[in-house]
Amino acid sequence: MHVAVVQTDPKFGEVTANVHAAVNLMQSARADFYVLPELFNTGYNFADSDEVARLAEGVTGFTYHVIAEFARCHACYVVYGFAERAEKIYNSAALIGPTGHIGLYRKVHLFDRENTLFEPGNLGFPVFNLPIGNIGIMICFDWLYPESARTLALKGAQLIAHPSNLVMPYCPDAMVTRCLENRVFAATADRVGEESREGVHLHFIGQSEIVSPSGEILVRLGGEGEEIRVVEVELSLANIKRLNKHNDLLKGRREDQYR
Repeated sequence: MHVAVVQTDPKFGEVTANVHAAVNLMQSARADFYVLPELFNTGYNFADSDEVARLAEGVTGFTYHVIAEFARCHACYVVYGFAERAEKIYNSAALIGPTGHIGLYRKVHLFDRENTLFEPGNLGFPVFNLPIGNIGIMICFDWLYPESARTLALKGAQLIAHPSNLVMPYCPDAMVTRCLENRVFAATADRVGEESREGVHLHFIGQSEIVSPSGEILVRLGGEGEEIRVVEVELSLANIKRLNKHNDLLKGRREDQYR
């Protein structure tokens, strides 16, 4: 299957323009599965919780309808990050397919000021069994917790979709280890650009990438500029957890010794 990472440069609060800019990028490269950044439609650097609430959407809000139409027309799947308005406000990622909404993930590990803006995720780490393969989702800072990717691997994920807004430099290289230690593919879609609001300045590092189960960086984008790249992957390679005659990566875990 063909996997695309979509690296965007959203302008804060300009939801309509941001969504259509992302779709225009996706239109330029054919893929079976697209991953967009975290909060790609709103931007990231919210002033306060009232601003988050104003820009948040329900699962089937404006952003959903535009992305769902794209997925329907192109018979593909898309994961994108957005501020979700539900009983509370969550930093979420939606999975959309040709027939519409498939699933949802709410960010478990909130980063820095996100802890004052969003409710921690309460849906666990889901894996969705699609016709194209088994897709797990995590968001940005989840990468720093090995349990995130490991949980998805134990649930059968072959590919981890990883919408991100990275401001620290470590994640692109760390995802090599996450893929290697779990023998899964990962598609990290990051944003670029800067946001300075209410005295808080953030620079986003880009470097969106797709990594293989052997830790090979199949593609890594630059640190500036909007871009999309597509890689052909064989997801069944993620089913091979045996390293040699004596070592199976997951079966060899010694859970009794981890406490």
